[in-house]
Amino acid sequence: MACNEQVERLHAYLDGELDAVGAAEFERHLQSCAECRASLGAERALQSALAKAVLYEPAPATLRRSLQSQFAKPSRAAGTTAAYWKWLAIAAMVLLALSSGMLALNFLRSRQATPEFAVAAVDAHLRSLQQGHLEDVQSTDQHTVKPWFDGRVDFAPKVADFSAEGFPLSGGRLDVLNGKTVGALVYARRKHIINVFVAPKESLAPINGAGERQGYHWLAWQSGAFDYIAVTDASAADLDVLRSLIDKE
Repeated sequence: MACNEQVERLHAYLDGELDAVGAAEFERHLQSCAECRASLGAERALQSALAKAVLYEPAPATLRRSLQSQFAKPSRAAGTTAAYWKWLAIAAMVLLALSSGMLALNFLRSRQATPEFAVAAVDAHLRSLQQGHLEDVQSTDQHTVKPWFDGRVDFAPKVADFSAEGFPLSGGRLDVLNGKTVGALVYARRKHIINVFVAPKESLAPINGAGERQGYHWLAWQSGAFDYIAVTDASAADLDVLRSLIDKE
């Protein structure tokens, strides 16, 4: 949840209900509040998932045939016609309940299919793509980026430039995954951006695996004393190569 002073303004900002002055003030607040940035990213991801969700389920063929056979029978009295309409209303209510249930189930399944840590990493990657959010320290020099983390996090992430291998370092920043402050190393792959989130081993709960979410590939692994989660819109094979380079450091 965002900080108590700004949680109401966050939803108003997301819904476009703030005036120009209010929106500008909230955006200035976002620059200094990682918690609000994380909450805003999560809300936007939820809106996007709901917008892409399938909003209906087709009626079962058996129910359709049953309705057709009922209406094909001749009416013998006005009361029979009324009964048909009553049955039709009940059937419509059942279909609405089924479709709503299937929609909720499909959405929950899509959330559960991706581990929580990967959902948070993809959301953080999307936030970083907003103008001015990608790097707190911008440099291709690992000897500039690595010291920048000193005193900002209680661990010393490994930082290396892999320009010779096609993965140049472009900088780093602090980010938040599931309420925990992590380091983020930013690499480039051709015209693609790769965020590599790093934290002390098992501080993000046991992580491992790979997958795709919202069109972005993610790869999670543990190496040495650190947890790593890499996210990009480049290929999954590129993440595998970068992982091998990081593991060799």
